[in-house]
Amino acid sequence: MSVFDKAKDKAEQALGQAKEKLGHHTDNQDLEASGKADQAEGGLKEKAHDLRDKAGSAFEDAKDKLRGNN
Repeated sequence: MSVFDKAKDKAEQALGQAKEKLGHHTDNQDLEASGKADQAEGGLKEKAHDLRDKAGSAFEDAKDKLRGNN
């Protein structure tokens, strides 16, 4: 995952956490729910990027083995 993608996902999670806390302290359930959703979305994106990176690495490893570049 690129550093930019990782930072973007972490920022989305942090913003979601801030929105959730603000919503909780102001009794704004919509804002609180939106913050939770932002956190979940950021976490899912981060996991998806991690999986994509692992799959890419596994593919490159398999290619190297087939070429005899252990």
